[in-house]
Amino acid sequence: MLQNILGRTGRTVSTVGLGTWQLGADWGDVDEEAALDVLRASADAGVTFFDTADVYGDGRSEQIIGRFLRENASAELTVATKMGRRGPQEPGEFTLENFRAWTDRSRRNLGVDTLDLVQLHCPPTPVFSSDAVYDDLERLVTAGLADRTLLNTKPMSRIEVARREGLL
Repeated sequence: MLQNILGRTGRTVSTVGLGTWQLGADWGDVDEEAALDVLRASADAGVTFFDTADVYGDGRSEQIIGRFLRENASAELTVATKMGRRGPQEPGEFTLENFRAWTDRSRRNLGVDTLDLVQLHCPPTPVFSSDAVYDDLERLVTAGLADRTLLNTKPMSRIEVARREGLL
């Protein structure tokens, strides 16, 4: 499997990643062993990047990935998770207090001390222009709760993110 550096993280990951919404069983029955079989087959094929979110099966996807990580401790995997869709989609909800609570829940679900990559999951547009949000996300990194953070955007919001990052 081809490998690439993931953005500015410095992490080497497979070019093909596995999205794990289906493991949460939001779209039908997926028993835990079948979900683990999907993760095993992906890793056996060279996939080293798993994408999940705290809302996929209300944390079930993260929990199954956490079990897989424990059972495959030597595997060099990167897990990206997302937060911010569990509550009201109001800009005032995107606070350090909530970021810490959401991050702590994902860390428990995944069974890790530090999340590899945590993203805000399509937050409301005003969040993109809030300096406090970016500062608070950086505080998660400084505190060792996450190795990297970023915003997972809706297509129209990508322009604002690109401007903020100095890309435009």
